[in-house]
Amino acid sequence: MIKYIVKRLVLLIPVLIGVVTIVFILNQLMPGDPARMMAGEGATEEAVEQLREDLGLNRPLIVQYLDYIVGIFTRGDLGTSYKTGEPVIAEVLDRMPTTLILAGISTLIAVGIGIPLGIAAATWQNTVIDYFSSLLSFIGVSMPNFWQGLMNILIFSVYLGWFPSSGFYGPEYWVLPCLTIGTSTMATITRTTRSSMLEVIRQDYIRTARAKGESEFNVIVKHALGNALIPIVTIIGLEFGSLLSGAVLTETVFAIPGIGKYMVEAITNRNYPVIMGGVVILAFVSSVCNLLVDVLYAYIDPRMKSLYSSKKKKKEAVA
Repeated sequence: MIKYIVKRLVLLIPVLIGVVTIVFILNQLMPGDPARMMAGEGATEEAVEQLREDLGLNRPLIVQYLDYIVGIFTRGDLGTSYKTGEPVIAEVLDRMPTTLILAGISTLIAVGIGIPLGIAAATWQNTVIDYFSSLLSFIGVSMPNFWQGLMNILIFSVYLGWFPSSGFYGPEYWVLPCLTIGTSTMATITRTTRSSMLEVIRQDYIRTARAKGESEFNVIVKHALGNALIPIVTIIGLEFGSLLSGAVLTETVFAIPGIGKYMVEAITNRNYPVIMGGVVILAFVSSVCNLLVDVLYAYIDPRMKSLYSSKKKKKEAVA
C-alpha cells in the first residue's frame, strides 16, 4: 500500500507539469498587457517598458516557462504577485482554509442528505419517495450555482433577513454559500447512491439475508450499503475536488475571501503568477483527494484489501 501511495505521488509531477503548461499557454493567449494595466493608461511607454522588465515579462517565453517549472519543484516557489509583490504561495495558503471549509461543509451537507435520500429512493423504488428524489436531483443538477446563489441572497437575506449576504466570518455566514454549492453535489450523490443500491439489493445474498430473518434496517445498511459504497465514495471524492474549483463563482457572488475570488481578481488584473499558482494548488489538492479515495477502497472493499495482501505475500514468497 505504501509503495502504491508513493507511486501515485510521483505521478503527480507530470500532472502538475501538464497543468502549468496549459495555464501558461492560456495566459499568453489572453488579451491585455499586465505591465500596461499596472502602470495605468496615462503611463509613458518608457515607464511601461521598465515595469515589464522589472516583472520579467520581456524575457523569452520559454525562459519564463522553464524558470517557473524549476521554481516549483526546487523551491516550492509559485512566483510573486504583480499586484502586491508578495509570494503567491503565501497568499494562496492564507486563503486555502476558507475554500477548504466551504468545500468541506458543502460536501458534508451533500453526503448527509444525498446518501439517505438515495437509499430511500432505491428501497422504495417507483414510489412517491423515489419520484420526489428524482425531481429534487434534476432540480439540483439543473440550477447554475451563480443563479442559485443570487436567489438565496434575495430570499434568505434580503426578504427574510435570516442570514448575511456576504462574507465568511462565522457559521451564520456559511449557510447560504454552502447550501448553494452543495445542492448540485447532493443531487449527484443521490442519483449515484440510488443506482448503486438498486444493483446491490437485487443480488441473491440480499434475499438470503432477508430469508434468515435479518431486520430490513440491517439488510439495507449492513449488507447492501456496505457493498454499494465504492461508486458512492468515488463520486464523493470527485465532487469534493470539483467543489474546490467550482467555488470560484460562489465565492465571487458571496464576496468570500477564498482562492476562487482571489483568482477571479487575478484574471481581471492579468496577474499571471496568481492565476498559475492558484490553478497548480487546486490541481494538487484535487489529485490528493483522488489518491485518498483510492486508498479508502482498500478499507471499504475486502476484495481490494485481499488484493494488496496477496501481492505482498507473493513478493515475500518469491524473495
